[in-house]
Amino acid sequence: MSAVQLTVIGRFTCREGERPLLLAPRAERLMAFLSLARRPVRREELTGALWGDQPDERAAGNLRSTLWRLRRLAEQPLVEASDGYVAVAGHVRVDLWDVEAGPSPDVEQRLLAGELLPGWDDGWVEVERERFRQLRLHALEDLCAGHRRSRRFADALRLGLVAVACDPLRETAHREVIEVHLEEGNVVEALRQYDSYRRLLHSELDLAPSPAMRAVIDDYLDRVVGDDPSFRPATAPVIRASRGPAG
Repeated sequence: MSAVQLTVIGRFTCREGERPLLLAPRAERLMAFLSLARRPVRREELTGALWGDQPDERAAGNLRSTLWRLRRLAEQPLVEASDGYVAVAGHVRVDLWDVEAGPSPDVEQRLLAGELLPGWDDGWVEVERERFRQLRLHALEDLCAGHRRSRRFADALRLGLVAVACDPLRETAHREVIEVHLEEGNVVEALRQYDSYRRLLHSELDLAPSPAMRAVIDDYLDRVVGDDPSFRPATAPVIRASRGPAG
């Protein structure tokens, strides 16, 4: 019996083994809502969230017909309904749940897939999208740091730059990228990353990077220069992390 994989990170998809399951828009929204709820949901809550702009009788009819179709779409029903509650069937794997459960062999692939249900403008999606955004950023930074400590710099940089792209004003993401460059010995790249962030922060919020951010580069340069103030990297002059606003 083929496993069913439901994907809500990035583009919504549903597959039974290698076979894509083509869900109608109503069924997609129902499966997405149940996946984001992470629990059995009362029928009244479902009809209110998905068809709240329709009369109660019509909304209930939409739910019944959608459930009927979902039970017949795959070898096993995709949903379980009993005692007035509806839930994702136990044999269905949801990528969001896998990411939230902790490290797994494909966690990086899932984190790189994008945000939660991009393009969906339902209120119940937007709340969970922000929750996932925070989880994703922390996970990307943790994985970046782990690869850096293992000296897998290319992988670390790839994850760190995705975190920066997700939230360009997030200092900890930029700091991880800077530390990767420094561990590789790419001081100029680290300074470029710092200066780019400094200018953006000043432009958007009229703020300067934190002392902890500046200390990352300054401490590194102190270790490299040591007692030889005449030392200069071959690629560029040594400069301190600028403490003032962008020029």
